[in-house]
Amino acid sequence: MKSQVVSPASKVYVRQEAAPVLPPPGSLIGPLAWVRDNLFSSPGNILLTVVAAALAYISIPGFLNFLFFDAVWSGADREACIAKNGILPGACWAFVRDRFSFFIYGFYPVDERWRVDLFFVLGTIGVAWMLWLKAPRRDIGMIYFLIVLPVVSYYLLGGASWLGLPAVDTARWGGLMVTLVVAGVGIVASLPLGILLALGRRSRLPVVKFFSVLFIEFVRGVPLITVLFMANTMLPLFLPDNITVDKLLRALVGIGLFASAYMAEVVRAGLQALPKGQYEGAMAMGLGYWQMMRLIILPQALKVTIPNIVNTYIGLFKDTSLLLIVGIFDFLKAIETARIDPQWAAPTTSPTGYAFAAIVYFMFCYGMASYARAMERRLSVADKR
Repeated sequence: MKSQVVSPASKVYVRQEAAPVLPPPGSLIGPLAWVRDNLFSSPGNILLTVVAAALAYISIPGFLNFLFFDAVWSGADREACIAKNGILPGACWAFVRDRFSFFIYGFYPVDERWRVDLFFVLGTIGVAWMLWLKAPRRDIGMIYFLIVLPVVSYYLLGGASWLGLPAVDTARWGGLMVTLVVAGVGIVASLPLGILLALGRRSRLPVVKFFSVLFIEFVRGVPLITVLFMANTMLPLFLPDNITVDKLLRALVGIGLFASAYMAEVVRAGLQALPKGQYEGAMAMGLGYWQMMRLIILPQALKVTIPNIVNTYIGLFKDTSLLLIVGIFDFLKAIETARIDPQWAAPTTSPTGYAFAAIVYFMFCYGMASYARAMERRLSVADKR
């Protein structure tokens, strides 16, 4: 008999349908995996997690009780926020509600505060127009933000007889309005001045480089409060007797120059981070110096240094609180003045005022940081391809 030969191919089984896609194991994804990988991945992380949880357990309930659960939300004077039956209440938010307008406007005339409100609206439009990447005609938005808005704000807040707006001396300006004006001027002025100083420090012209380095190192070598004191106290000594400079204007100039020196080093770091081939490629294309900087070098350098730029802006915004030391009525000075009012002399008035200030500063600073992170994610898409 002939033996039957079985072909190896007949032993092969081919699946006609695709196998179902199975999800990853639960131990690799999900909240439990995140907790294990980030909080309990090593003995050191376990110790830090336990210590952080203990600190949160001790501190967070007290803050919540003071700020919300035991807080006083309404009242006409200090009687609402003093201890009753030996029990001290929480935050005196009634004090903040009563003095809220003072915190925003300072001593600005009540009948003219609509001008400050209009300034806030115009400023919000300018910021949104500049920061919204899909906004139409952002070139016009830049002109509006850098030229139109400052001019309009100057006459709107200070007054102009030809517009029928009575003059309001800057000594009566105060509160959050002054903080936003000073921070806005410092932020807007520091970047272009910082770019020029950074380019000057890298210049091959000895005179330009010398004065750029001298300015940067001198300004960075002294604290901001010294700059403000010099602008407020010493500057008038060098001017003729018939020339006076407004106190707020002196502070604006001092903060703008101070921030530009720090911004110059931030921009210089971005310029140094670029490979030499970027400069060589731009020159090989026949671009001039300013064309190369505007079209090739600066966009990449500023992209690299976005975190440092925003960090400088956040520091500048918080440093505006130093204005109270030189007698300028900023947001923190308004709170300092209101908290010593005998009408609201209660044990929790001062902590509540400072808590409100911390919340306001945090909101502005966190907003800037969040926008910077979103911008970084958007610009980093091209690097991942």
